[in-house]
Amino acid sequence: MSPLEGTVVVDFSELLPGPFLTQNLADLGARVIKVERPGGDNARHLSPGLFAMVNRGKEHRTADLKDPADRAAISELITHADVLVEGFRPGVMAKLGFDPAETLAACPRLVYVSVSGFGQSGPHAQEPGHDVTYAAHAGIVALAGAPGGPPSWGPGVPVADLCAAMYGLSSVLAALHERERTGRGRHLDVSIRDCLAHWLNARLGPFHHAGATELHEQRAMALRRPGYGTFTCADGTAIAVGAIEDHFYARLVQTLGLTDWAGPEWASYAARHGAAEELNAAVAAALATRDSGAALAELSAAGVPVAPVLSPLEAVAATPGTLDDPVAGPVIPFPVAMP
Repeated sequence: MSPLEGTVVVDFSELLPGPFLTQNLADLGARVIKVERPGGDNARHLSPGLFAMVNRGKEHRTADLKDPADRAAISELITHADVLVEGFRPGVMAKLGFDPAETLAACPRLVYVSVSGFGQSGPHAQEPGHDVTYAAHAGIVALAGAPGGPPSWGPGVPVADLCAAMYGLSSVLAALHERERTGRGRHLDVSIRDCLAHWLNARLGPFHHAGATELHEQRAMALRRPGYGTFTCADGTAIAVGAIEDHFYARLVQTLGLTDWAGPEWASYAARHGAAEELNAAVAAALATRDSGAALAELSAAGVPVAPVLSPLEAVAATPGTLDDPVAGPVIPFPVAMP
């Protein structure tokens, strides 16, 4: 039996954050009913492949919520739901007849989830946005890019959207758990910007400890990491190395024969960080003389964190339990095993 078997989700959301949230609920066994406006989710037109991937296994209904008959049918559907997810700008659902407070008054056990760029209130609540603008507002773009270069955003996946989806998922599960004790649902206000900003805590702590108040200092701390990064081998193949801890670093320089960097003066991370560019240049030069297969085998045998830089399809092939959906294509399964 799946963990969420018997849980009914009504999903009004479009594009990525809300649909990825509800896709994860579906992967956990929930029945997800996706309600689309006439013309459908914009993802159908902008990125059919994305739409197929994050709407697998859902039931689909089309409804014009401005039409009284359609609105009544969807209202009846909601009375039998455990979770409602919407991703419109604040106030839109109220105009369509599904105000959160009124809906919860009629369906007190419902977990009502609103996913928006900046939350249901505040100075930016009505602003449009996308991944890069949410990340810019959250202070993340300022820390991104290459060391010494300008801020740049291009991690390859829509981090803000996916981050918010996972916070939404965890909050839904917490609210369903709470409902078991109280018998009541609640309204969850999921701000994409705020979800991503929460991840900034992993940087704010070190910045505070080091007294780094200037952006150039903070970028140096975040982006210049000795013995850490991607390096190109003699055959033109990149590998990733993560030798941050002192014991991993000692194994790295010993394995690569970097005797100039093996002395006691480099034993601490703080000392190495100040010479990160020079140290990484030495690592790069050593790996540039080795075939990638040999370098991976050598460093792995020494206990150094190292990995090949896999392409997306190579990563799919390396993931156990990968599915082959006839519509969505290759699908990486929900990552937490629940035997």
